[in-house]
Amino acid sequence: MSETLDLGMIPKATVRTRVTVPLRFADGYATTARVLTFDGLVDGGEHLALGLGDWERALSATPLVRPHSECLTGDVFGSQRCDCGPQLREAVERIAETGGLLLYLRQEGRGIGLYAKLDAYALQDAGLDTYEANVALGRGEDERDYTAAAQMLLALGAKRIRLLSNNPDKAAQLEARGVRIAERIPTGVHLSSANLRYLTTKASHTSHTLELPGL
Repeated sequence: MSETLDLGMIPKATVRTRVTVPLRFADGYATTARVLTFDGLVDGGEHLALGLGDWERALSATPLVRPHSECLTGDVFGSQRCDCGPQLREAVERIAETGGLLLYLRQEGRGIGLYAKLDAYALQDAGLDTYEANVALGRGEDERDYTAAAQMLLALGAKRIRLLSNNPDKAAQLEARGVRIAERIPTGVHLSSANLRYLTTKASHTSHTLELPGL
C-alpha cells in the first residue's frame, strides 16, 4: 500500500466538527483534546483527529503526530495481548507536551475488523503468529490504508510532521500520499508476558522499531 499516488487523485477532506473533550486515563493522567471530525474521507470511516497541547501553533512548524489504529480490546478493556492501550496513553501525553495530533483511525485488527481479529486470536492460540493468523482467515497480513490519515493531515495544513510510530509502513504510506516525514520517533516498548511473541513478530517480520530481548 506504500506506492506513490497521484495526489490529484486523492480527494480533499474538510473539517466537519470541532469539539473540546476533557480526557482522563485510568492512571489519573488528564488533559484536554480538541476533537475534529471530517467530511470527504475516501473510505467513509468515522476517523478522528485529536488536537493536543498547543496543537494549532505546532501545525505552523512540524507537529508530532501519531496515527493510532483503533483497538477495542487494548484501548478500552486493557488487553495484554497487544501494546495498543499503553501506546495510546503514551502518545496522548507526549503529544500534549509538544503540541500535535493523534489520529484515531477506525481500523480494528489491522483493518480486518473486530470479529475477524478475535478469530485470528483463536488461531494464534493454536500456534500461528499474528500475521499468519490473518492470512489463514483469507485476509491480508495488514489491510490498513493511510489515505484517510493523509487527507486529515493535509486538511489541517500538516504537510510536514514528526511521526510517533514504530511502524515503517505508516511512514511510507504517508510519504506516498503527500505528507513529508521529517522524523520518525519510536514509541516506548510496552512488554508483557502475554505480548512478547506478538511484539517479537512485529519487529522481525515487519521491521517495527522495537528493542526486545533476544533481537
